[in-house]
Amino acid sequence: MKIAPGAEQKLKGASHFVIILARVDIRYDSEYIVNHMKSVQKMPDEIIKMLVYGLKQFQNNWKLLVNDRAIYDWSSKQTYIALANMMSAAAQIGIDSTPIEGFHFEDVHALLESEGLLENGIYKPSVMVAFGYRKEDPKRTKTRKELSEIVQWV
Repeated sequence: MKIAPGAEQKLKGASHFVIILARVDIRYDSEYIVNHMKSVQKMPDEIIKMLVYGLKQFQNNWKLLVNDRAIYDWSSKQTYIALANMMSAAAQIGIDSTPIEGFHFEDVHALLESEGLLENGIYKPSVMVAFGYRKEDPKRTKTRKELSEIVQWV
């Protein structure tokens, strides 16, 4: 079984290939969250207490605290913001990119873990993206639905 069948063709022509990782220790009460507010953002304790409480409410309301998978899924969704920004920035300077979800999670996780890239379980793979300049134009023209078929303006 191939570890990332969705990436196989893209890896052959990509000049850069990125695996975006999702952080899994992002519960409202995690050492990471509190330390980030205190040490990086230099927030006073009373503000940290207020923000931690707000994050707890948010995570409770969205059922993110029911299990570790829910937190990982939420964290993984956040990585798509970075993915979109990376792809948009690349397009602005004429670099093609392709997002890739076609990978076997357990196999990619094991590979990254064996290379010491998951920092003892703090990260898990989320999504991949290939970047590069195309050598030739695509052989077929992409077809898309009309915007009016997929967007409703309200």
